[in-house]
Amino acid sequence: MNLITWNIQRGRTPRGDCDMAHTAASLRAVADADVICLQEVSSGYTDMPGCDGANQFALLAHHFPGYVPVVGLACDSAGEGVARCLFGNMILSRYPVLQVIRHALPWPPDPGVMSMQRIALEATLATPLGPLRVTTTHLEYFSRAQRSAQVQRLRDVQREAAAHAAHPRAGAAAGPFGAMPRGGAALLAGDCNFLPGSWEYHCLQAPFDDGTPVYADAWRLRHPGQAHAPTVCLHDHPGRPADPFTCDFVFVSADLAPRLAEVRVAPDEFGPDHQPLAIRLA
Repeated sequence: MNLITWNIQRGRTPRGDCDMAHTAASLRAVADADVICLQEVSSGYTDMPGCDGANQFALLAHHFPGYVPVVGLACDSAGEGVARCLFGNMILSRYPVLQVIRHALPWPPDPGVMSMQRIALEATLATPLGPLRVTTTHLEYFSRAQRSAQVQRLRDVQREAAAHAAHPRAGAAAGPFGAMPRGGAALLAGDCNFLPGSWEYHCLQAPFDDGTPVYADAWRLRHPGQAHAPTVCLHDHPGRPADPFTCDFVFVSADLAPRLAEVRVAPDEFGPDHQPLAIRLA
């Protein structure tokens, strides 16, 4: 199974415009992905650089017709006229999507900095490896207090989901009370806006006191002893020169660790400051 996670920054190209056809072609150039996790997908915005207000969620679904599109909106606010302004994450899956859960992450007040509502988008997929729970997220950039609270919430979600997987609920044959599975094997991918070695990084992977399976950094598992390949600012953009660093990750539960066959960062210049991160499970 091939998976790509990428903060597409609204589909930015090297020219500075936003072009979903270019984004789709870039994704296909990285790998023939079975699952794609995307952050910073927008619709309705005309006041962000390069955005023309197009519904990028619909455009991405159009460019990947063989995939099930799953949308998670972090921001949904009034726009000009009848259009609403939407911003969030997306999962595209070649595999059947058994269940989707959208987790609004904590947003405690931090009035001294800019911030926005954040979300973790969870989908349990029917894969050749069995039910697999894939979650994609984009944590707060400006507020460490909010980001720390969001990391704690992701740990709570992992604890809850692992318990559901281990102890399936009773349910009706159909309808909303139907007992849909929630994957035990889990993968968390996205733009975490923290650095390797930071408190948030270690907190997310810390052991649970009840034996809940922990998350582990896929890069460290596949490349022990090697520094993370940078995922941000490999290619300078006007007004945003910076030294390359890492804030995009894939974390996997312990049962997936032996299946990690490849973890790599695509080095090409696709347009956004962020690079696609690809993994392969054997």
